Amino acid sequence: MTGNIVIISMVSMGGIGAALSLFLAYADKKLKVEEDPRIEALLNILPNTNCGGCGRAGCRVFAEALIQGTASVTGCVAGGQDIADSIAKYLGVESVKADRVVAVVLCRGGEKETVKNAVYKGERTCVAANLTGGEKACTYSCLGYADCVEACKFDAMTMNDNGLPVVFYDACVGCWACARACPRDIIEMHPMERKLFNYCRNKDKGAVARKICKVSCIACGLCVKDCAVEGGIEMIDNLAVVNYEKCPQDDQPTKRCPTTCILFGEEEKMTKDAYYSSLPKKAV
Repeated sequence: MTGNIVIISMVSMGGIGAALSLFLAYADKKLKVEEDPRIEALLNILPNTNCGGCGRAGCRVFAEALIQGTASVTGCVAGGQDIADSIAKYLGVESVKADRVVAVVLCRGGEKETVKNAVYKGERTCVAANLTGGEKACTYSCLGYADCVEACKFDAMTMNDNGLPVVFYDACVGCWACARACPRDIIEMHPMERKLFNYCRNKDKGAVARKICKVSCIACGLCVKDCAVEGGIEMIDNLAVVNYEKCPQDDQPTKRCPTTCILFGEEEKMTKDAYYSSLPKKAV
């Protein structure tokens, strides 16, 4: 009797399984959505880095948005002008100029310039260190644990021997990955045309800021006075802020800065070759 029950159960389960398999196969065939072949064609044009610089989850999602007309042909920052032209040609639309942006690290307070007021022994990431404040007295400074470098998929960043990230402007594609990885928001994306920057984000009063960092902005106002256009540089929360709608891109505001926190043309000087050739040669 027991044996018959087992056999009946096995046959029943097998029958149910076979029926479900047939149903799923039928449903798959009936409900299958044919993918637009243009998506695959666009993926063959795109670099398929899935960097997120277009503001979408990946290259496939960006390709779908192009087909739907909700994305610009210049949206692929990793591809630049060549990819934009190729996309426009494939879609039969007019191409437009792809404005190039690069990452700018707005902090020069490294190991040599800043005061340390703590010893950090936690996980060696910026996100983790930021929870407790890290080691530096400046709570606006770069934490120095390379989250941004790890996030870069284009080998466009490295950490220098002063504990600060360096961006190679010839390799940076402006994908925003490093900026998103920085818990203190000291990395910003700017068009290549912008060359004048205040490399400090400290909003403390001048005396306090200078005490903890040699290259901090001390809100002296000299750059504000020296800017050729009134309102080109403004003092906001003890910090000199460049108004790029007004401020001429020249070195005039940098000449009297007592801490050299405001500089002109620094980003374009740094390329991979320039950085690595500047390193001390190791003895063989």
